[in-house]
Amino acid sequence: MRAQILKTTGGKLHIKIPEHLHEVTLGQLIEMQSTENMSDLEAIQILSGIPMSELQNIKNFGDLQLFNNHVAALSLQIKNLYNSESLPKTITFTIDGKPVKVKVISNLSIEPAGAFLAARDVITEEINDHIEQHGDNWQANFNPSLKTCAMLLAHYFYCTVSGNWYNEYKAEEFYDEVIKLPFTDALPIAKYFFLNYPNLSKPKISCWLRVQLLWKKRLALSRFKNSGMLTQ
Repeated sequence: MRAQILKTTGGKLHIKIPEHLHEVTLGQLIEMQSTENMSDLEAIQILSGIPMSELQNIKNFGDLQLFNNHVAALSLQIKNLYNSESLPKTITFTIDGKPVKVKVISNLSIEPAGAFLAARDVITEEINDHIEQHGDNWQANFNPSLKTCAMLLAHYFYCTVSGNWYNEYKAEEFYDEVIKLPFTDALPIAKYFFLNYPNLSKPKISCWLRVQLLWKKRLALSRFKNSGMLTQ
């Protein structure tokens, strides 16, 4: 963290903002992504967690220029991370003040079935929205929204971290824990799912519907053969 003590109209203000990307949480990046036309002061407020009312009372705005340089550097690191495809080996959640470390294996699979179906819905909506805007070649310039990434990871990690049976509503509430993760851990895993499970975005045909389609096909073929025999 980059720390600085600045003078305000009411005394001194201790400010700390992330110096390296692994110190930035997914939640902080979501807030920054959601802020339109974000000013330098708003970026510092999000990264430091200090209320805007306190930052606005800093005597010399020039003192904040040092932080502005770090914000610009972090932005460049974020862009590079979006282009990275490497997965972290482990990821650590903090639950009730205690660390819970989870292994991240390269052969990721979504389980149980409830989590798989929920993840499929999340991926489907995000990819289809992107296709509507950019066409079928969606993978060429695809950057899923960070909120969508967080929700996907909430469904994926809920059972593993909590040790509980899957519950869709509890998994969605687990979103609040996911956004506390370092951005450097969360984004590569979420991006992996979007780019390696594109088939999840395609509508699935149930077994019963497949049987019905096969049966109709056989009936049509049988009628065709019978009609052919009658014309001979």
